[in-house]
Amino acid sequence: MRDKIRLYIVDNFLFGESQGLEDSTSLLETGVVDSTGILEVVNFLETEFPIKIEDEELIPEHLDSINNIYNFLEGKLAAV
Repeated sequence: MRDKIRLYIVDNFLFGESQGLEDSTSLLETGVVDSTGILEVVNFLETEFPIKIEDEELIPEHLDSINNIYNFLEGKLAAV
């Protein structure tokens, strides 16, 4: 799952260039993803995995890094 998330971020926001992107890198603070990009990430997650992300879950603690996305997704999948 983590590799799939990383590949999506690299391909769609970094144009295939992953240098400098760590799993803990803040996607918002570094400008990798903006508010519109977060919605694209949410759409990707809902399409690729059997989850629904609620509006109140759209917070940086869930979506601001590959690690945060992975941990959030793992929790959502465990609840299904």
